[in-house]
Amino acid sequence: MELKSISCAFEDLDLLMLKDAVKSKYKGSVPRCYLHSYGCQQNVSDGEKLKGMIVKSGFSLTDDEASADLIVINTCAVRENAHERVFGRLGELGHLKKNNSELIICVCGCMVQQEHIAEKIKKTYPFVSLVFGTFAYSDFYRMLREVIMSGKRVFNIEEKKSEIIENMPAERSSSIRAYVSVMYGCNNFCTYCIVPYVRGRERSRPIDSVVDEVKGLVNDGYKEITLLGQNVNSYAYGFPKLLKRLNDIEGDFWIRFMSSHPKDATKELIDTILDCDKVCSHLHLPVQSGNDEILSKMNRRYSVEKYLEIVRYARSRCKDFSFSTDIIVGFPGESYEQFCDTKKLLEKVKYDNVYSFVYSKREGTKAAELEDNISVKQKGLWLRELLIMQREITEKWLSRFVGKTLRILAEDNGKKEGTLSGHSYENIIVEFVGEKKLIGSFVNIKITKALNWALIGEIV
Repeated sequence: MELKSISCAFEDLDLLMLKDAVKSKYKGSVPRCYLHSYGCQQNVSDGEKLKGMIVKSGFSLTDDEASADLIVINTCAVRENAHERVFGRLGELGHLKKNNSELIICVCGCMVQQEHIAEKIKKTYPFVSLVFGTFAYSDFYRMLREVIMSGKRVFNIEEKKSEIIENMPAERSSSIRAYVSVMYGCNNFCTYCIVPYVRGRERSRPIDSVVDEVKGLVNDGYKEITLLGQNVNSYAYGFPKLLKRLNDIEGDFWIRFMSSHPKDATKELIDTILDCDKVCSHLHLPVQSGNDEILSKMNRRYSVEKYLEIVRYARSRCKDFSFSTDIIVGFPGESYEQFCDTKKLLEKVKYDNVYSFVYSKREGTKAAELEDNISVKQKGLWLRELLIMQREITEKWLSRFVGKTLRILAEDNGKKEGTLSGHSYENIIVEFVGEKKLIGSFVNIKITKALNWALIGEIV
């Protein structure tokens, strides 16, 4: 299927008609919108684009949902607790609707792209006026105008398989770090994962479009650009090629990206990271399990040994190269011995950060059909065991930086009064004493102490 990349300035008839509807409904005053995004960085990026569209249509943004005229909940579908939080929030928002009959409540994103979820909202939460999935952003102005003008409920979870919209406005949550989506969707169909069903198949943005967006962000003063994709290694036009093009952009900034699928991670990718000075020496490489049988049941399509080959190659070129990963604990049918293989892998790799989760059953996935004979309590005990072990590994492994000077992007206030916090080139959290005026700039920090979650240092 031929991919359509649609350049849309969003100054079309639908936007103009929506602006008129907003002015008419709110009698010339500026209505307020509260938007909350659950889930991953891609969801955060989607939320920033939605905010941009909402502001462009005549709303202002607010952090106070009680005073909002429009509430948008941007949902996640990866884990069950995300569903539970959204349904809990909808129950709370029902009380706001009772007090303000004119309040417009919208639910969008991955979770509602699932037909059974959209149907549940339609039947159980009649006060929700607008529901749309991950493919309906190009229809947002039209849908919101229809809700405002007619008062009718609008549902749109149709999948558009060949469309990417360029030049969407965005209200970014940071003036220092920015997310840039380079591709959407996933073709991997890991048995536990709902993403291919709610995000669709892989669609990649043209290289020139990504380069132009990053150039604009660098010109606006952004210091860190994070490229997003479910599997950036599958970027249709060559991900190493894209990294090299971005590395050639003039300016003092860093490039990060996530996520990489281990089955497609290559020595070329490692070489590109290490040969490009603006691409940070860190790779988020989700392994999910340290046991080959479990990896096969997950349909991950790589072995533990193949995974370790990439780790060994990266560390042969740069001994301090940083890895982070995702771990699923308690996959259906997993034995304690197989779980212990994952612990052994942690010892071999020495990750700087591990994001670990208890397996969450997702309706519609292959894993949901497997017999799960592990109790929730047992899974929780395994997770605790893994976390304790990883904390010990992290503290010892981070100590390799003690005495060294690292370049840090100062991002925010630290945990203690008078301190700042930022990330190193290797994506390690670093805290140090410094003045607030340094936020948004690069500083050199000599590391004096390693904790099990961060480094402590002082300005050189």
